[in-house]
Amino acid sequence: MSEERDILTTRKAKMQSWQAAVGTYPNEFRRQDLAADLLARHVEDDKAALAEAQVATAVAGRIMLRRVMGKASFITLQDVSGQIQCYLARDNVSEDVYAGFTEYWEMGDIVGVRGVLMRTNKGELSVQAEDIVLLNKTLQPLPEKFHGLTDQETRYRQRYVDLMTNADSRRVFQARSQIVHNLRQYFVDHDFLEVETPMMHSIPGGATARPFITHHNTLDMPLYLRVAPELFLKRLVVGGFERVFEINRNFRNEGLSTRHNPEFTMLEFYQAYADYQDLMHLTDELLAMLATNVLGGRQFAYQGIELDLGKPALRLSMEESLVRFGGVAEASASNASDLRDLLAKAGVDLQDDWGLGRLQMEMFEARVEAQLEQPTYITEYPAEVSPLARRNDENPAITDRFELFIGGREYANGFSELNDPIDQAERFQAQAALKSAGDHEAMHFDEDYITALEYGLPPTAGEGVGIDRLVMLLTDSPSIRDVLLFPLMRKV
Repeated sequence: MSEERDILTTRKAKMQSWQAAVGTYPNEFRRQDLAADLLARHVEDDKAALAEAQVATAVAGRIMLRRVMGKASFITLQDVSGQIQCYLARDNVSEDVYAGFTEYWEMGDIVGVRGVLMRTNKGELSVQAEDIVLLNKTLQPLPEKFHGLTDQETRYRQRYVDLMTNADSRRVFQARSQIVHNLRQYFVDHDFLEVETPMMHSIPGGATARPFITHHNTLDMPLYLRVAPELFLKRLVVGGFERVFEINRNFRNEGLSTRHNPEFTMLEFYQAYADYQDLMHLTDELLAMLATNVLGGRQFAYQGIELDLGKPALRLSMEESLVRFGGVAEASASNASDLRDLLAKAGVDLQDDWGLGRLQMEMFEARVEAQLEQPTYITEYPAEVSPLARRNDENPAITDRFELFIGGREYANGFSELNDPIDQAERFQAQAALKSAGDHEAMHFDEDYITALEYGLPPTAGEGVGIDRLVMLLTDSPSIRDVLLFPLMRKV
């Protein structure tokens, strides 16, 4: 700690000396070129060609490397595009400016450099400085220059330092932006209307999850941060917007893990006159497009698992997955008593009111989910655990629903929408009963949504895709915190 205090004291003294000399923080410097653009444009120009061309430029960024060698010095500047070296010769700038550089400038400072392009004897493209300006004298030192910020928790808490020093982190968030852009463009190109629905709900709904609760003072009423936009989006389909999508935040008052953050980003979309089979085909196409555009190909590895998004994902019913991956006998997969015994032996805390569907779901989560490494759609979810999905015509105990799993994680949840207002009201009543019995994740009874269904929801399919997990997949990131700029952290 004493060493850190000494560093801060020294840097603060230098800042005060600099401020005394310049008065205020400069704001007149204007950058002309980004580092990456200069490197790309002049990759073929040799030393002689640059000396003859005298290409003028102005660059700006943070000092990431500094070498002072008497009458000549080098600094490496980092901007949003990358890094470029600058050559500072005392004879090329004023004596006062060079003296200030040697006295005040340090790693991490933000500077502007005007000059002409050159190549060093080692062939590195550089800016030969004719004018240098210190734009911001920083107090905090950068992490150790050769290793950057390596402490994982500090990287999450101080993302600004992580981004300064870790190129891999910058690439992850650049990829995230590219992924969201590609998702948006795909749906716009397929005639979907992008919409925004409320983030604060008077009744939480659209998913079985525990909400965050707040209070509106003027109206003197509780409000809930939304757990899903589903019921509002389907109201829009009732209103005549037959293809809608939204990319926005959801909030669920649940635990933290490598897969979960209480605030997360979802893509949710609805298409009239389609069913869940159509959406599985769409999702295959969507993932293939993303892999191609973001990674340059459809075959890649995630955490050591070789994946191929260029072919349709495997499709298995819930019961088939219990037999194939869960070690459950075929006869037991649809037998409530057998599943209870198996779950009890697995140490699952069973509830007396769980029916066959809930028992199947618990068995799936206990034995199957983690084994689904290759892209797999699990279909035919029990109606008991699917309060918003349409019942299957041949077997009303199951629904026309799927979830997509890759690498043992869920990435998407879609289904043919329940558009029978009487059936939906009965399922809401069942959910309300569960909530009254103490289930904090059960849904409320949304009377206005029932009214909307009474006006008529056309045959519709809808799906939600977790964007954070999708970014994890396409950037080979092991934790959701690696793909959130500012993940929620416990207070220190």
